[in-house]
Amino acid sequence: MEVIPLATDTLTKADVQEKLKKIFSHHKGEKHELITILQETQETFRYLPAAAMKEISGFLNVPESTIYGVSTFYAQFKLTPLGKKVIRVCRGTACHVRGSDKVLAEVEQRLGIKAGETTADMEYTLETVACIGACALAPTMTIDNDTYGKMTTKKVAEVLGDKSSKTE
Repeated sequence: MEVIPLATDTLTKADVQEKLKKIFSHHKGEKHELITILQETQETFRYLPAAAMKEISGFLNVPESTIYGVSTFYAQFKLTPLGKKVIRVCRGTACHVRGSDKVLAEVEQRLGIKAGETTADMEYTLETVACIGACALAPTMTIDNDTYGKMTTKKVAEVLGDKSSKTE
C-alpha cells in the first residue's frame, strides 16, 4: 500500500481516492472542470498531492503534464503542504512605502522561516502577496481570513504571541 505524506499526517492511495471520489461525484469529468477540481482538491488536502493529480488526470482524461502545467501556472495552487495557518504579508506600493519590509522581516525572524516556506511543525506558511486590497490600512498582513492593518514589528509580536519561535 502506497503511503502519501500530507502535512504531519499520512494518507494511503486509497484515502486519496476516497476523498477525490467525493469531489468527482459532482463533476462530469469534462476538461473544462480542471481548475474547479484542482481548487476543490487543494481545499481538501491543503495542497495538490502528486497522487491526487494522477487521479484527476485519469478522471478528466487529460495528460498528467497538463494537470501539472495548470497547477504550476496559477499561484493559487500549491504542490507542497501548507501550514495550518497561512500568513500573507502585503508587498503592494502602499504597504511597501509604509514599512511592509520590516513587518515581513519580523514575521520571518519570529517564525524562523523565509517567505515561501512552512515551519517544521506545519503550523505556519509564510507568503508575500502583491496586494491584499486594504491599502488604507497599510501595511497589512493576513492570517487565513483575518486581516491585520497598520502593522508594526510590535504588532507582529502581539498577533503571533507566543506562537513564534523567537525567544523574548
